[in-house]
Amino acid sequence: MSAPNNNDKTAVIPTDEGSNDSTKPGFYSTKEGDDFRWPPLESNPEVFAQYLHSIGLPTTFSIGEVFGFDEDLLAFIPQPVLGIIVCYERLIPKSQYREQDKGSPDNYDKVAWYMHQSGTLDNACGIIACIHAIMNCPLVTLDPSTTLGAYKQRVETFTPTERKTALEQDTAFQKAHKKHAARGQTAAVNSDQSKVKHHFIAYVLNNEGDLVELDGTKAGPVIIGKCDGD
Repeated sequence: MSAPNNNDKTAVIPTDEGSNDSTKPGFYSTKEGDDFRWPPLESNPEVFAQYLHSIGLPTTFSIGEVFGFDEDLLAFIPQPVLGIIVCYERLIPKSQYREQDKGSPDNYDKVAWYMHQSGTLDNACGIIACIHAIMNCPLVTLDPSTTLGAYKQRVETFTPTERKTALEQDTAFQKAHKKHAARGQTAAVNSDQSKVKHHFIAYVLNNEGDLVELDGTKAGPVIIGKCDGD
């Protein structure tokens, strides 16, 4: 995620919010929508940008793509970079993670925001990675009348587990997610979601200059180490 970028030309797609209370931003449902299956998002910066802008991320912030790690390719990334979202395939089971890679609740207070990810949200990892990047960026100001802003305002004092539960049942988020999961060049996976093999996570810098991995399926944030900002 990069910003501010006054040259950002990513289209803004308005949310399809109706007059029914259950579609208002941040509405918390205990009945309708509880069985919603969160489909995966295509790993496509345009899809991510349209989704995020439609739910309340200011359009001065953009989503770019890393084409490679050569200096010439890195030069294409808009600056400053405020967060990194990585899509990867897990090659080993969690039981084989090194202890330092499992994350810890002791690291909750090392970042401004962390939330867990449940089995219900299994394929919502793309939007959860984006939420982690956005909520840990002090430059982002969200309008509380938007889906994203209302969610943040409502759950800011919640625990990471409570934030997860609130997202599971947020019908405005569900509607936006379903709409944008159907976009991109890849056929949407709506039936057998076990076919989804990749996972999105976020990396951010905290106030202490540490690079932090934010993966809601882990016990807590993972502190990678000090970063010089380059």
